[in-house]
Amino acid sequence: MSKPDRYIGVNHDINGGMTAIGKIIRDAWVFGLIPETETCEGWNLAGIDALLQKVNVEWDKYGCLVSQLPEELAQRHQRIHGEAFKNAKSAGWSGDDETFGEE
Repeated sequence: MSKPDRYIGVNHDINGGMTAIGKIIRDAWVFGLIPETETCEGWNLAGIDALLQKVNVEWDKYGCLVSQLPEELAQRHQRIHGEAFKNAKSAGWSGDDETFGEE
């Protein structure tokens, strides 16, 4: 089975968009690199990678820490990622794949 060469868009992504690419897109929204209406549907992987590089440049300005974001960006981060988390949970995502629980 071959991988698709185009991204399906954060709104159609698995786990309610709680994927590495989904996080890149949400962070790009936080930093105003793309409008919040841009889901990146139809983007190729080179486009996603270029967006990742821009997101990384922005995070580097703040030591890659949410706690170091200016108030406006911190509030936007909380809103965007909080809504995504809530929507993903209501769609059945549990986060278990992203955490290491006790066995």
